Amino acid sequence: MRPMISGLALAALTSTSALADSAVVEDVSVSQSGDSWTFSVTLSHGDIGWDDYADGWEVLTEDGDSLGVRVLAHPHVNEQPFTRSLGGVSIPEGTTKVFIRARTNTDGWGEDLYEVDLSGS
Repeated sequence: MRPMISGLALAALTSTSALADSAVVEDVSVSQSGDSWTFSVTLSHGDIGWDDYADGWEVLTEDGDSLGVRVLAHPHVNEQPFTRSLGGVSIPEGTTKVFIRARTNTDGWGEDLYEVDLSGS
């Protein structure tokens, strides 16, 4: 697993506006149980409170299809970086990698994509 710079097919899905304070995907761990996957994503962001905070992350295919969204319901001002999980994610057969992108309540979806290699999981 390694950070992926925007610019692939998914770049068309991201905002074209300049993001002053994007949430950053620091790390991702995955586990599989049968046909279901669990993603644990560590984010960092300069949360200042309800006016500006990381409010979610998403699992995407290479084609930009959303496989699951983890909504973050509150700021994490005093907990940086922080990790939250999303279970029950179905991965299409034959998929060997997915991407994670983060969102803030002020700027929307970030442009950076974090590549997750599923072949070793």
